[in-house]
Amino acid sequence: MKSGIFKRTALVAALAAVGSVAHAADWSDTALSERYGTNFCEPYNGCKIGKHIFNLTHVSGYAYGTNFFSVDLLNSDSKDPAVTTSTPASTAGAQEAYAVYRNTVDFSKFTKSPLEFAGVIRSLGATAGFDWNTKNNSYGSKKQMEVVGPTVMFNVPGFLNLSVLELYETNAAAATPTRYNYKPHAALDLAFGIPFSIGPAKFSFEGYWDYIAQKGQLEPSFGAAVGNNSGKENHFDGRIMVDASPLLTAKPKTFQLGFEYEFWKNKFGNLEADASSLGGGTRASTPMVRAEYHF
Repeated sequence: MKSGIFKRTALVAALAAVGSVAHAADWSDTALSERYGTNFCEPYNGCKIGKHIFNLTHVSGYAYGTNFFSVDLLNSDSKDPAVTTSTPASTAGAQEAYAVYRNTVDFSKFTKSPLEFAGVIRSLGATAGFDWNTKNNSYGSKKQMEVVGPTVMFNVPGFLNLSVLELYETNAAAATPTRYNYKPHAALDLAFGIPFSIGPAKFSFEGYWDYIAQKGQLEPSFGAAVGNNSGKENHFDGRIMVDASPLLTAKPKTFQLGFEYEFWKNKFGNLEADASSLGGGTRASTPMVRAEYHF
């Protein structure tokens, strides 16, 4: 087990480190945003949870590919309560931090020749990175996950990347204070950002879709000696944004407003049948409003 962890960490680190070989980014975009919805779901807790989510995103291009970093600060309402030791119990909602890093290497930058095919595929590459989170509810997630795999880059305005990733996920939730290793599992990841116009108005369709394979047995929780079997996850998060900068006499793409929608089946691998009698919350359908400031 230790040898496997070392090998996969070394592989992820080697690919991700390519992002540091260039002294300066060729281009970059950093954004602060807030989104809000009232129908978030949490497994074994149910839905109709309100959340304000503050986000910092940075994306940049360098000589051999792109770097992407995002961190969400999620603030739930009292329907997703934080753990508290106060008396009487606090009604404060839980808080969560979730960070994502991805480095995508474009192989054509090394070959110095196009890797395009039939006008549909622009290039080929590889993606590596990690997820990390912490949350102060009763479950107390402390997720760590490394990802690595090949990527196909399609020839579209903006970008459309399809990756086949191997996921190496661990967690150390409140009920399992020692770190729990899930079975390495595959995921199909589609990331997109496609600009379009309607008359003079500038829009973009952005987001991702993940189809995640079963990751073996879930960790024991809430006193259970053995965890349930995991299910396949289907997770889509997409948004349509409009460039509101002209209304504020700012340079293009500075201020963006839009509508976002998230769908999540078998959230975190939890099956609906296992959670239905204990609050449900494994299937989410969540509309949101979103505002962004780019600098």
